[in-house]
Amino acid sequence: MSAEYKNDVEAINALRRKFDELKHEITKVIYGQDEIVEQVLISLFSQGHVLLIGVPGLAKTLLVTTISRVLGLKYNRVQFTPDLMPSDIIGTEILDNERQFKFIEGPLFANIILADEINRTPPKTQSALLEAMQERAVTTAGQRFKLEEPFFVLATQNPIEQEGTYPLPEAQLDRFMFSVWLDYPKLADEITIVKNTTSTVEYELKPVITGKEILFFQQLIRKVPINDNVLEYAVKLAVKTRPGTPGAAEAANQYLKWGAGPRASQYLVLGAKTHAALHGKYSPDIEDVKAIAPSILRHRIIKNYKAEAENISVDTIIEKLL
Repeated sequence: MSAEYKNDVEAINALRRKFDELKHEITKVIYGQDEIVEQVLISLFSQGHVLLIGVPGLAKTLLVTTISRVLGLKYNRVQFTPDLMPSDIIGTEILDNERQFKFIEGPLFANIILADEINRTPPKTQSALLEAMQERAVTTAGQRFKLEEPFFVLATQNPIEQEGTYPLPEAQLDRFMFSVWLDYPKLADEITIVKNTTSTVEYELKPVITGKEILFFQQLIRKVPINDNVLEYAVKLAVKTRPGTPGAAEAANQYLKWGAGPRASQYLVLGAKTHAALHGKYSPDIEDVKAIAPSILRHRIIKNYKAEAENISVDTIIEKLL
């Protein structure tokens, strides 16, 4: 328990206030993407990573840079290209003046990493990022280096133009807590965006939360109690996606080739706890699980030929499961 707060209830109330402040600051720059902003912040407080998928020009990069500014954390952007090597992101050893090998840290040594167009780099470099995301550490030249906490990867991916890309393997996709689809803004939002970005208007963003506070709140989320029926609902939801198993739903047997693994169950519970806490509740209910389920399951279930032939989307299948 932080010395600032008398008990966990007070700490949850403080988290809710911080969340409102963060949203207020971010929406000065990012319009009409409230749901996306909320999901990124849920993932941050749940110690997860986010994959943002959307066509060019939807302010994916601006969203990440804005969030990093209001979080007051060290931020690095890595533009993934086909010739990027693991040492380009992890760092490399050089021979110094005393003829000793010295490790020079790469851009991965930061709190927030923007992995821009992650599917444009070969699997060798993708796997270097995979270790950092899972272990919060990197290994180079036989040495292991711990990364500074909090550590948060936001990767972007472009769904069009698949030439020259290396699709992320399922194992790496599973490391992302959320897969978030960015859609075109509504007309009114786009008018505001264009008005503000084509004038001299500049917004002063102030950091709202420190790294130390984020670590405290991440631990607080894990202490949030959850009823057995809600926990069971979350686990059964993940089980429902697994075709050919006893707990599989009819929609899964009909349209899915593979379902979500146990990591989905863990993230459904953690995400529901965070969603509840950010909305002023002290324990999650089934509605909290449903609110975050699409983004958690979207990249973990694989459609079969029948779903492809009938042009049924992953989100439609998830709706059937819910």
